[in-house]
Amino acid sequence: MCGIVAYNGDENAIPIIISGLKRLEYRGYDSAGIAYINNKLNVIKKAGKVKELKKNTPDNLFSNIGIGHTRWATHGSPSNENAHPHLSMDKKLAIIHNGIIENYNVIKEGLQNRGYIFKSETDTEVLINLIEDVKKNEKISLFKAVQLALSQIVGAYAIAIINLEDPDKLVVAKKGSPLLIGVGENEFFVASDPSPFIEYTKDVIYLNDNEIAEISRNNLEIRTISNELKTTYIEKLTLELSQIEKGNFETFMLKEIYEQPKAILETLRGRISPDFNFVKIRGLNENTEAFKATHKITIIACGTSWHAGLVGEYLIEGIAKIPVEVEYASEFLYRDPLISNKDIVIAISQSGETADTLSAVNLAKKKGALVYGICNVVGSSIARETGVGTYTHAGPEIGVASTKSFTSQVTVLILIALSIAKLKKTISESEFTSITKELFSISNKIQLTLDNTSKQTQQLAKLYQDSKNFLYLGRGISFPVALEGALKLKEISYIHAEGYPAAEMKHGPIALIDKDMPTIIIATNKSKYEKILANAQEIKARSGKLIAIVTDDDINMNKIADHIIKVPATEHFLSPLITTIPLQLLSYHIAKLRGCDVDQPRNLAKAVTVE
Repeated sequence: MCGIVAYNGDENAIPIIISGLKRLEYRGYDSAGIAYINNKLNVIKKAGKVKELKKNTPDNLFSNIGIGHTRWATHGSPSNENAHPHLSMDKKLAIIHNGIIENYNVIKEGLQNRGYIFKSETDTEVLINLIEDVKKNEKISLFKAVQLALSQIVGAYAIAIINLEDPDKLVVAKKGSPLLIGVGENEFFVASDPSPFIEYTKDVIYLNDNEIAEISRNNLEIRTISNELKTTYIEKLTLELSQIEKGNFETFMLKEIYEQPKAILETLRGRISPDFNFVKIRGLNENTEAFKATHKITIIACGTSWHAGLVGEYLIEGIAKIPVEVEYASEFLYRDPLISNKDIVIAISQSGETADTLSAVNLAKKKGALVYGICNVVGSSIARETGVGTYTHAGPEIGVASTKSFTSQVTVLILIALSIAKLKKTISESEFTSITKELFSISNKIQLTLDNTSKQTQQLAKLYQDSKNFLYLGRGISFPVALEGALKLKEISYIHAEGYPAAEMKHGPIALIDKDMPTIIIATNKSKYEKILANAQEIKARSGKLIAIVTDDDINMNKIADHIIKVPATEHFLSPLITTIPLQLLSYHIAKLRGCDVDQPRNLAKAVTVE
């Protein structure tokens, strides 16, 4: 959840670190801090966003080595005391940490019994004092002390430590939380993702779990906790600096909403044959026997990715005729799921670092299932743990509320459903060609939807910005879209919203409907159209305000609804790619009118790397 940055090299570390923290702020923005060595070990940290840290950091500071942190609070409230970096009691070591130390209370009690005093409520301060204690008692180097200390730790971590007694070296380690090392000329960068160092180098090392690196300006050595020497593999990043900047857009979220036509094209690139008769997904094509033989697919995910998984259930069951279960990764993990070596588990995560999903992946692997990953970030933990899967290629998503990730994930799930259907011969050639042709041109309809609904959603936002509650309704494959629309509104505008299957409205939620309760109904499903009209009538009979999303050939809903949003018609299975667009825009404009920070909504972080 937190973002960490470190530097060791010939340049001034401090501006590099603060700039890097700004780029990582989507991972947490409760507090921020830096530590650096300049004859002594110095720490500057402040509650609030990185801009508060920058205000309190003199421009004339210089150091060749430093560490920085932007925090999403887990242990202890957002405060100056709980902000990272944390010092050891002897003030010779400083640490930054992303993750959770689960057994910190037991370790803390033992350290207190040995005279250690703590200034914060964090698990991280416990870890750095454990390292100090081991280092002193065993009379060993910092690197060795980290190895021994981490062997006592239960939990997840990505850490970076600097040492006043050895000021030219940086020690970093990883387990369960992301950590990358950027390799420059006589300089090294460390970060939670490549964005802090992409302008300096594209050479990167992905540190693996249970690995520790000792970094000086011109040397890097990686060993495991058990002291096994590891070979370093340097990979090339394809990320460009322009991809992580706002460009001409006011916010990252709006930029990413408008990037969806391009993101879907990138996700589809090279994956549909020129004659629209074949879908090429390497991960699936290399495991055709497993997909042919399976009798059940389980999809595991969290948040927006879970909603994409629900769409996937309709797609795979509807097109490929295989039973699908969609599980919250956290619930899957703790309920002893019935999974065997004949099952396929699809794990979906934008970041590829979602802790619950990653733990669920490991559980599914232990049970012998083929685990297939869908994620956006190349080299991420889920991508490496699954070993087989598909990247969405949506490009970096900086806004905390996912937008283009959802549509890109749904696009991959459509491809998977089509591929399995082709393998199992559950789809006719004509239907296969019809869907693939439409999918290949869907980006044009998404662009048209963006162009045609932008002003209308702004106008609707003005009317409903002060609403206390919203209800979102959909039938069939539109039900997950309703859930996702409600989630977007909650995340960024802080308005309470709920999504329901439209038929379930009569089983409770209809009690909430009155003149002050706006309801959004997705009415593009032609096979259920008469029933959706009936739901709309039920809402209006109770004086509810009704916003209906309909296809551009609809002639009935305007007689019922207060507001109509028209979108282009498409193949039934592809409709979520279009109907989600006006819901994203409406949430965005309501949030902006309410003065909310849409890129960094309160209490949220982009990559949830703790369970």
